[in-house]
Amino acid sequence: MTGLEPVMRQVNMHEAKTHLSRLVDEAAAGQSFVICKAGRPMVRVTPLSEEGMAAAPVRRLGLLAGQCQVPDDFVQMGAA
Repeated sequence: MTGLEPVMRQVNMHEAKTHLSRLVDEAAAGQSFVICKAGRPMVRVTPLSEEGMAAAPVRRLGLLAGQCQVPDDFVQMGAA
């Protein structure tokens, strides 16, 4: 740290539980904060950007169609 970083607002656990909805709205508006437990910083709450959100992976049915074979006795293979 160079000493030039802005001091982030700290919120204790009780306040975070009591005012979660308001705090989430503030974070979404760009006002990041840190939640502390017993005076120790535990997590930083920051807004998600559209670019930062991970897109759900596209699932394709039949992705390996024709690339592998299942033996006819597959169901019996584990039975002994």
